[in-house]
Order: sequence, then C-alpha cells, then structure tokens
Amino acid sequence: MDFINATRWIKHNLPHAKVSGGVSNISFSFRGNNKVREAMHSAFLFHAIGAGMDMGIVNAGMLEVYEEIDPELKVLVEDVLLNRRPDATERLVDFGEALKAASSGEVANEKKAEEWRSGTVEERLTHSLVRGIDAYIEIDAEEAYQKLRRPLLVIEGPLMAGMSVVGDLFGAGKMFLPQVVKSARVMKKAVAHLTPYMEAEKAAAEAAGEIVKAQGKIVLATVKGDVHDIGKNIVGVVLACNNYDVIDLGVMVSCEKILARAKEEKADMIGLSGLITPSLDEMVHVAKEMERQGFTLPLLIGGATTSRAHTAIKIAPFYSQPVVHVLDASRAVPVTTSLLSEDGKDDFVAEHRAEYERLRKAFAAPKTSLVPIDEARKRRTPIEWRAEDIPVPAFTGVQALENFPLATLREYIDWSPFFHTWGMKGIYPRILSEGEKGVEATKIFNDAQVLLDRIIAERLITARGVYGMFPASAVGDDVVLYKEDSREEELARLHFLRQQEGRDGSKPCRSLADFIAPKETELPDHIGAFAVTAGVGVKELCDRFRAEHDDYNAIMTEALADRLAEAFAECLHKRVRDEWGYGLSEGLSPAELIAEKYRGIRPAPGYPACPDHTEKGTIWSLLDVEKNTGMLITESYAMWPGSSVSGIYFAHPESRYFSLGKIGLDQVEDYAVRKGWSVETVERWLGPNLNY
Repeated sequence: MDFINATRWIKHNLPHAKVSGGVSNISFSFRGNNKVREAMHSAFLFHAIGAGMDMGIVNAGMLEVYEEIDPELKVLVEDVLLNRRPDATERLVDFGEALKAASSGEVANEKKAEEWRSGTVEERLTHSLVRGIDAYIEIDAEEAYQKLRRPLLVIEGPLMAGMSVVGDLFGAGKMFLPQVVKSARVMKKAVAHLTPYMEAEKAAAEAAGEIVKAQGKIVLATVKGDVHDIGKNIVGVVLACNNYDVIDLGVMVSCEKILARAKEEKADMIGLSGLITPSLDEMVHVAKEMERQGFTLPLLIGGATTSRAHTAIKIAPFYSQPVVHVLDASRAVPVTTSLLSEDGKDDFVAEHRAEYERLRKAFAAPKTSLVPIDEARKRRTPIEWRAEDIPVPAFTGVQALENFPLATLREYIDWSPFFHTWGMKGIYPRILSEGEKGVEATKIFNDAQVLLDRIIAERLITARGVYGMFPASAVGDDVVLYKEDSREEELARLHFLRQQEGRDGSKPCRSLADFIAPKETELPDHIGAFAVTAGVGVKELCDRFRAEHDDYNAIMTEALADRLAEAFAECLHKRVRDEWGYGLSEGLSPAELIAEKYRGIRPAPGYPACPDHTEKGTIWSLLDVEKNTGMLITESYAMWPGSSVSGIYFAHPESRYFSLGKIGLDQVEDYAVRKGWSVETVERWLGPNLNY
C-alpha cells in the first residue's frame, strides 16, 4: 500500500518522474506455489499500474491474466496487498497450503465435483437450478425435451420442480437472494432453449390446455416521476421463479398506462414501486383511479420510502380492494400466494384490514407538541461566528468532470449497502466471515469484483459530475447565493426548514441555514453544490444482460452503479474539502471517510434535514447539470440516471446532519410565502412532515 500510495503521490506531484518496482519480491515467501505467486504479481501490477507505475521487474512466465485469477484467490490476495483485513495473511497462507496439499488430488476432486452429471436429467436440472449452474442447462433441457417430447412438459415438470425446491429453500431461509437470482438465470436460459419448440407447437395447433397456466399474473411498475427500480426488478425475478407471469412496465410509468395494461393482460394484481417521497402521492392517485374505474384487483405497494403505516393511512382508504405493503423481495411470494389462495385469501385480507385499522387509529391520536416557528428561530444552532472557522475555497464558480476514472471511485466504495441490496444484512468486511451467510456474501462480493473489473477495463459505464462554490449568506432560514464576491447581486436562494418537533427545554431547533454565516456578521462565507452520476451506460448494459437471460448480472450492474455513484459523492467531497483548504490535513483512511470522520456535511434535498425535493431544481439551475452531465430530473424531482447523487456542501465545523421531523401549519404558511407557493403545494411536497 505504501508503494501504491507513494506512486500515486509521485505521479500527481512529480509528473515527469518514473516509478519502477521489483514485483516478484512481493510473493517471495510463496516460492514453490506458482498459482499464488502469479496471482499476487498480476493483482499487484493491476493496482500499481493504475496508480501510475511505469516499469516492473517480474518473470513474465509467472504472470496470470488479472481477469482470469480464481475469484476466491483474487480476494485473498488483494486482502493482503491492499491491507483490507487483519487476518488477511493467515487466510492467504492457509489457502496456499491447501492448494499445495490438494495439487496431487486435483483430478480426483474434479471427478468428484462432476459426479452430479451422472444423475437422471431431472436430477441434473434440479441441481443446476439450486446451484445456479448454467454450463450444461441447454444440453440438459434438450435431453429432457427429447425424453418428454413436449416443451411445456419440461417446463411444468422438471424445471418447475427444481424451482419449487429453490422457492422452498429461500422461504426457509436456506438460500439467499443472490442464489435465487442465479437460479432464475438458469431457468430463463432453459426456457429460452425450449421457446422455439413451443412456438412451433403453437403454430401447429392452438389446442386448448396446452398453455402453461401461471400461478398468477402481476403488473409491476415504478410510478410516474420515479426512476428507481432495482428492488422492483428483484421482486419480479423472485415472483417469476415461483411461476408468476410478471409484466414489468419499467420506470416513470403513468397511472393510465399501468391500469390500461392491467386490463389488457387480465392481471391478477398490480404492484407499485417508488423510492422518492413524491412517489407516495402518485401511488395514492393510482389507488383512487383503480377505485373510480371499478378495479377488483389487489394492489401491492413497495419501495424504500413506503411503509405499512403510510400504506394503511394514506393509500388503503382510497381503494376498497386489498392494499398490501410488501417490505422486501422475501415477502413478495407469501403475500401474492395468500391473495390468490381460494382458501386463505379471506383470512389474510381480514387480518390486514384489522392491522391497518389499528395503524390508522394510532395515527389519529393527539399530535406531537411543536415549538412555534417564531420561538424555534430564536433557538437556532448556537454558533460563535469567527473568521478562522470560515475558509475561503480555491475557486468560485462551476467545474464539470467528464468521464471520471471508475478505478479511482472503486477505492471509495462503501460495500455494506451493496449486500443490503441483495437482502443480506451486515457490515463489510465482517459479513464475509459470518458463517453460511458469509460464504454466500463472499461469492457475490467476488462476482461483483469480476464484473467491476470488466466494467472498468471495457469502459462499459461512464461517471460524470459537476460541482460549484458560491459566495453565500444566511438570511433567516434561507441561504442567499451571490454572483460575485462583492455580494451585491443575488444569484439564487436555497430554502430550508427548521425543527419544531421534540425540542423540549433548551434543545436547539436546527436548520441547515444555521451553518452559513448570517448576512449581518459580514463574514465572507461560501456554500457548495454538486451532482454526480455513475449511471451513464447502465441501462444499455442491463438490457444486454437481460437479452442474454442474465438477470443476475443485470441486477449486479445496477447495484454496482449505485455504489459507484455514492463513491463518486464521497470522492468529490474529499476533493472539495481539499480545495476549500480545511481538508488537506485530514489523513483519513477510506474506512474513516465512509464513517464520515471529516469536517463538513453534504445533505441532499429529499433527505431528513431537507425533505423538499424541489430544492434540486435550484442545484440543477446553478450548476447547469443537464448540460454538464446529461443528468435529468423528472417532474417529481427524481434524478435520471437512477445511479446519481446530488447535494449541498457546508464547511463550518459545527455543521451536522439532523432530521427535520414534524412541522406545524405556522411554518408551512411561512415556507409557502418564501417559496412563492400556495399552502396546498407545500403540503403536497412535505406531506410526510406535516403534524396536522
């Protein structure tokens, strides 16, 4: 790590200097174990060359191709080279010893590993589905077809039997979500192989009863104005694995299109997804329209900002048929199965209605006490304004970042949320060593590294960003941005809200405006803004994988793009702190950066301290985001591409994150005046924060 970091520093500060290294020295203690040595050489060169190394001394005959290193070995080697975990040395030594011990019995082990190939075709298909092995699936699907002579018999018979095993194991917690998605990939490839036979059969005779009867048909969609769909995609895969006919309409789908398609398909239910808070209002609109048009289908609600309480209080009252919140992919099948069950549906619906009624009664209880807005402003964050706490940035204005290096962003990735995407809760790297879950977590982590290597090497996706620094002053709960350092002409204005809930005694009632020097102090403060994306090219890559019946790598691509976008935000924030001057002496490790051990914050519109998504519009106009990056915002202020992050930079040492909580009508009316809106418009955008 010292060599790699020093190389990076030399190339940045001494651009004409050359760097060489004796690469083979790094693996000397593994002499006699060429597999490990070759992997170490290749992995070291990959990272050192990326940092700027010009020449390496190594036996070219002992150099593995980086992308062809065994994934498990690559993780172990890079844990050592990059100093990623305290037991890295012991783990690599143990692996190396096991390699040596196994070398004489490799042929026998390979033979044992392939023993399952001697089973019946039905057993082989089940094994492939449960293990996610697609190497032989076309061969076995063809053999099953030749045996049964009907493609539908293959699908309804051994393939669905295998997927039933997968569903049972997943339901019992004995398979993890990534394994299920791999199983789906195998299933799709088998069905793709059989499709020509089915089409020929249909063309020959449209006899009744020859169509596979699905468990149920569901229309899924991310609602209008929202672009986030990774969770919906996973739900769709899990349902398809359980013999549901899934019609996925994609993202930003209007109510009219959703309902028209549901009628056309004679769907059994509709599933709505959304991430940003305005999506909640759109879901209410869909429920009202379903009631108005006389639909009798169950309505499923899912997404990060949705909840049982919101579904019960805000959506269910507008639709007389069952409205059910689905927490995550693992709950989708039990919910849909219950709703379509002839025997169990009535009890399931009655139980849900009773639960939702309890939630509505709890919500109707007396509201939280609030501090009046005038009093809250008197209790702003106590800050002693001093010139030495207000750094001057290296520049003011806007800078665009085109094709930002993904290899650089990789070093800033927080991997814990990556596992959460796959339904695996835990903290990286500890999750990799947590028993059976750790084994599967390691597999998807290795798969992610392989795909990320490919994305970087082949430049399959692009990262773009833009950021700016502006002279600023706080004026009440607004922050005024100026065109020039003279601060005479207003450029834009950011509107912030103030805490009123749970501020007993002398607790400060915070607002983000508190962290910018008030105009009356005459101190020359600044504020920053940014927008970054790692989503350029993601849709095309995902479409390519799905065309190959590979949902696993399509979802993996989306998960990696999300991580790279967050890493971009972290990386750029570090750059901004350095350019602002106060970050130059941080000396923080990547783990410390992820833990936000630095000074300053970057809150985002739509999140707890600033829940009004429309403030993104000011950022877009300030930075000319669309022109500089190609990023768009929808009518609901969702960012496109989905793997994008935007926010505002505050530098004061007292700045901190907080949650706004509930606000009263007095602040809503005041905010409406400041924004030039009606009270009704404010209530629409801030619905979850209203305390009345």
